[in-house]
Amino acid sequence: MKILSYNPDHDGAVAFIQDYDLIFSIESEKDSNYRYYYLSIAHILDVAGELEEMPDVICMGGWWLRDHHEYLYGSRNNAGYRGVSEDNIIVKKGRFFRGKVDYFSSSHERSHIFCAFGMSTLPKGTPCYALVWEGEIGAFYEIDSELNIILLADVLDQPGNRYGMLYGLADPSFPKDGPFPRASDAGKLMALASFSHRSTPSADEEKLLRFLLDGPRQKLSAYEDLELAPHLNVGFDDPEFRNFSGIYSNAIFDVFYQFARTNLKKKLPLIIAGGCGLNCDWNTKWKETRLFSEVFVPPVANDSGSAIGTAIDAQFRFTGNPKIEWDVYSGLSFRADGSFNPGKYDIHDTDHNEVAAMLASDLILGWVNGKYEIGPRALGNRSILAAPFRDSTRVRLNEIKQREQFRPIAPVCLRDDAEKWFRCDHESPYMLFTHRSTTGALAAVTHVNGTARIQTVTSATNKTLYDLLVAFKARTGYGVLCNTSLNFNGKGFINNIVDLDAYATEHGLDGFVVEGRGYLLKDSSRYQAYLKTSGPSAADRSGSI
Repeated sequence: MKILSYNPDHDGAVAFIQDYDLIFSIESEKDSNYRYYYLSIAHILDVAGELEEMPDVICMGGWWLRDHHEYLYGSRNNAGYRGVSEDNIIVKKGRFFRGKVDYFSSSHERSHIFCAFGMSTLPKGTPCYALVWEGEIGAFYEIDSELNIILLADVLDQPGNRYGMLYGLADPSFPKDGPFPRASDAGKLMALASFSHRSTPSADEEKLLRFLLDGPRQKLSAYEDLELAPHLNVGFDDPEFRNFSGIYSNAIFDVFYQFARTNLKKKLPLIIAGGCGLNCDWNTKWKETRLFSEVFVPPVANDSGSAIGTAIDAQFRFTGNPKIEWDVYSGLSFRADGSFNPGKYDIHDTDHNEVAAMLASDLILGWVNGKYEIGPRALGNRSILAAPFRDSTRVRLNEIKQREQFRPIAPVCLRDDAEKWFRCDHESPYMLFTHRSTTGALAAVTHVNGTARIQTVTSATNKTLYDLLVAFKARTGYGVLCNTSLNFNGKGFINNIVDLDAYATEHGLDGFVVEGRGYLLKDSSRYQAYLKTSGPSAADRSGSI
């Protein structure tokens, strides 16, 4: 069975599943489109170019579509946002390129749950709990052996939106009568929470907590005596605001934890979905509670996974099977066609040893390999790589990415080295959990609180990146590198040579490597210094194409 599924709006994506295997997931924000982008005609044409034959089923994920009635009840073609029962499914006959297909739609809420369950390692028929927490929904569910979904409770509405509101309070540029936080604010607050050194709120902060968490979410302007509110417009370098960021983060988690501790008694597995599932600190806290036999979070926990989830829901409807095979590198291939000026680069085939030597010499390089990652985290196919040792490298990386200096840089690490450097004794391949660093030698990838959100790599999960890490370890003793996403600020991964050339020259990379082909900027002082110390064979290549 061939199933083509799309999520039309926020974090838009199109997924294709054939015979229980995820063939691709094309996400709207990728290829330098704006973050959280909706589907466009260009994306549909990209999808058409990937299909070899007609699908059997066309799916549309339920969505809000900015209409309150449709949010509650759906429409003729759209199953709507909320609801987890059979009543929240639409199945009918449709047409695609004049061919007859089945048409399927189920709720956005169901798409999250089916994405997490279908991508997990849990066998079909495994009872479990589910947590969906995102901008709008904050709820726990129980799933039985027949995959009946029971809503246990809406624990806290709009947890993601509430979380981001605090960032807006401290930001002088954010209008306090704005109805929603900006989409990127929650992720930035997650970074600031790692700076917190205080766990108890002051009396004024306790009042602010109650406003932010109790009752329906309101505009900041509704806060009594807003001008006297703690942390109003103080900016993000203020240490007490950073302290309160951690307090607030813990307070939101505790609302859900207290419900789980009281009500989820069966020691079942927990699957997590929704944008809050990208909060590595919270994911780690769920594991540490020991309330669940295991915890699974898909790398597409946010709405970019909704198209996959709706496709899995349809697959379950038509075949009875809710499980798929999948690979996190299921995006599109890099587009190397396009015009740019090659004369500014030393271009030559390179190998892992040479790239490791350049990284060890403090060059910062773009790294392109295979198809891009699904989900928002760069996992070694559309990455910027650097040596992990100096905090000055973190500073330079944030300057390259044109973002705030409080933003952390993640480490990518050989699985065999993860326990030694990060106390991680298992695979953690999707950068979704935090682990505590054991050394001060990895300053560029260690948060202020001593943790790091690591990605582990084996030869099976990413052979090319694994070989590079092995070569870097042979040179430095550490199978660890800085790994951050290769993207313009506010946009998804770069996926074409023209954008990559512009990024390298305008943002200060020393060069980039595309599928084993090195492009090193001749005017990079670090590259020139590397040439002087790396032997005549490297220097002789300067200028070669």
